[in-house]
Parts: sequence; C-alpha cells; structure tokens
Amino acid sequence: MPRRVALKLSGESFADPETGFGIDPPTVHAVATEVAGVAAEGHQIAMVVGGGNIFRGLSSQASGMDRANADYMGMLATVINALALRDALESAGCPTRVQTAIEIRSVAEPYIRLRAIRHLEKGRAVVFAAGTGNPYFTTDTTVALRAAEIGAAAVLKATKVDGVYDDDPATNPNATLLRDLTYMEVIEKGLRVMDTTAITMCMENHLPIRVFNISVPGNIAKAVRGEAIGTLVH
Repeated sequence: MPRRVALKLSGESFADPETGFGIDPPTVHAVATEVAGVAAEGHQIAMVVGGGNIFRGLSSQASGMDRANADYMGMLATVINALALRDALESAGCPTRVQTAIEIRSVAEPYIRLRAIRHLEKGRAVVFAAGTGNPYFTTDTTVALRAAEIGAAAVLKATKVDGVYDDDPATNPNATLLRDLTYMEVIEKGLRVMDTTAITMCMENHLPIRVFNISVPGNIAKAVRGEAIGTLVH
C-alpha cells in the first residue's frame, strides 16, 4: 500500500565518498534513482536535506563565528544540495519541487504546507531546504516538524551505519545493533539517533522513526515501503 514518508538525507548523502565533502554526481544520482523508483510505485516522498558536506554551523569551519550567522550559512548549503537532488530526480523521471524555509523565489518555492501536500498528492517528490528557517534548529528537528505538518506515516533517517547501536561501531567492534527502541529509551540512554527536540516531536505526534543504512543498495526503497530494516524507534 502506498505510503507518505519524510526522508532525512544528511550532507554525507551528497558528498564524495573519499573526502566527505562537496557534491559527488554519481552518489547523488544513485540516491535519486532509488527514490524515483519507489516513487513510481505510488509512494509519496518528502525529503529534508542537510548541508554538512558544504558547511555545518556546529563545526570547526564555523569556529569563532556568531552561531546564528553560521546556522544561516548552513541553511544556504542545504539549498545547494536540494537543487542538486532535484536535478538528479528529474533526470531519473521523478517530477520534483524544492521548497525553502528562507525565500529564494528565483530557484525554489517558499515552503507552504498545503502546496507541499498537493505536490505529493499529484505524484511529485518534494525536497524541503533551509531547515526550519530559524537558527539553533537542526535538520533532524526539521524533518520531524515537516513530517508532522504533512501527515507523514513515518520519518526515515538515512545514515552510514546499519541502524542505532549501543556504542559507536566505528570505534567499538563489539557495539550491538538495537533493532527496536522506544522514544524514551533513546532519550534516557542518550543514543545518538536524532536530537532531543526531534525525538520529542516525533513522540508527541506518534511518528515512528526508521534508521537505516543508505549505503546498501535497495535500502531506501525498503524503508519507504515499511520493511523491517535497521532500527525502529516508536
């Protein structure tokens, strides 16, 4: 059965696999092809993009900068990624609209909730850029907010690991993959799924979160269809 979902793509999803920075066309094309394929099945897919491959407000790049100014720079970085993703999705045969929380009418629509829903109903993918339009809020919070606003069935968080672990699998080879968690377990154990604001928003709006590995071909489609991969937070 077709679903409406909100997919969170970090800046890593766009970056050169070797350097972790910039926009790598083959990487973006691979993501777009998979999204286009599952959208063709009738699923309604809204996406929130990060910008860490270009600029991250909370990083050494922003050291010494005013926090709000650095966050606005990060929001503009997400717009660049959104335009790259739209181009790749359109090339893959998936009609796509970009909506931004900061008005940049020459390149994208302003975010309007009902218009976004209408695009989804008409079979178009929608990419939300520029976060919430406010500093101090992450793109994790953005995807939770937009998912609630458009009535999504779930939040899908794409990562570079297989799901949520009890420790960092990059430094601890004995870290255990946790397949099923409650929102409160995530908060109480300090698990790095999403920031606390995002988790709380999902909990209050009864939005399940599926955390999965975007590096595995076919995982985006599985997550959109609601298949049991990665970790489910509910």
